[in-house]
Amino acid sequence: MSDTVGADVPVVDYLVLGDGDPHLVATACSDCGALWFGRRSGCGRCGSREFRPQRLATTGTVRTFTIVARAPKGVPAPYVSAVVDLEGGGHVKATVVGVEADPSRIELGMPVRLTTFEAGRDDNGTTAVAFGFEPTS
Repeated sequence: MSDTVGADVPVVDYLVLGDGDPHLVATACSDCGALWFGRRSGCGRCGSREFRPQRLATTGTVRTFTIVARAPKGVPAPYVSAVVDLEGGGHVKATVVGVEADPSRIELGMPVRLTTFEAGRDDNGTTAVAFGFEPTS
């Protein structure tokens, strides 16, 4: 039997759930400071092979966005897909939740904060947890 039965499991490795508040952790280049998500063998900016984990801010602003009108089966559409510039550095592509998928409701520079939501649940009660960002005002 799996040790994840009835547990919350993040849908991506860089979403941390069990260490206080949910947050994202990037792989930071030890030489140039470039931030990457997931495992890296070499830095795409400077070529270094030395990395360290770096906890990222849970707040930021919308840099750019699009309204996705067509999605795979099981994914509700339309929804807002955005690039979020995180306070203190780094950026991430994510869904903006808690706001109507209407361009008049989203603004460039809009402040947002990290949130999590259930992406699915299996027959054993294990929940896949995704992240997105929601407006703070």
